[in-house]
Amino acid sequence: MRVIESISEMQQAAESWRREGTRIGLVPTMGYLHEGHLALAKKARELADIVVVSIFVNPTQFGPGEDFERYPQDMERDIGLLTEMGVDITFAPRASEMYTPDYQTYVEVRQLTQPLCGASRPGHFIGVTSVVAKLFNIVKPHVSVFGEKDFQQLVTIQRMVDDLNMDVEVVGHPIVREPDGLAMSSRNTYLNKQERQTALRLNRSLQQAEQQVAAGERRVEAILESVRNCLEEGGGLRIDYAELRNPVTLGEVSRVEGPTLLAMAAYVGKARLIDNCLLIPPGSP
Repeated sequence: MRVIESISEMQQAAESWRREGTRIGLVPTMGYLHEGHLALAKKARELADIVVVSIFVNPTQFGPGEDFERYPQDMERDIGLLTEMGVDITFAPRASEMYTPDYQTYVEVRQLTQPLCGASRPGHFIGVTSVVAKLFNIVKPHVSVFGEKDFQQLVTIQRMVDDLNMDVEVVGHPIVREPDGLAMSSRNTYLNKQERQTALRLNRSLQQAEQQVAAGERRVEAILESVRNCLEEGGGLRIDYAELRNPVTLGEVSRVEGPTLLAMAAYVGKARLIDNCLLIPPGSP
């Protein structure tokens, strides 16, 4: 596997592949890889001839007081995992090259980034869309794979690509979970043993909501009350948000009459964890 740090070297390689008719797949990550990331790389391998995994802890998507300085990193371990998987390129750009001292250009998707994580992390999505736009311009992928755990991020990037006529297909991949049901995340490393057990309530509350909808419940208030009770039972968890939203527009819904996104974020110890599922009433198209 080849490791590229230089933007110009990455661009030259991508241009060469495109001239040869080689299909490029990109998986953007912030490193400290887990099986969820590797599943994205595996999907990219199915869709492309050359697979590039980028590793870059993007400072512009972290707000004041967030965990940028302590975000877990282990480049040697990550490169080993990607080599074992047969990934072709690890693109690990230098922060000083991605953001020069006079850098001043950002990409903003407006409506989709207002609720959910956008409400509690102001500026986060401008950092996400800007760095992804840069990665698309550098790596020049035909297809890019993102995890559905970051559902709002996925639909935001898809909207950016559509609105700016970017020549790249953005593909979502289902959430990859630990055997106990916890959604895989680099931030899971922050959890001690007791906190990990507490964190399992996120997935448990999603399953409970799915059961309610399958049994005929359609009232948003009733479903969310049950979700919040499940999350808070036993303490040790602080809810950031738990909301039902239209999965396309992320707008509010009054009843669960069709596929509906149940999205949540919660603080457990030092970790801010997110999770989601689609609630699909029986008989929905």
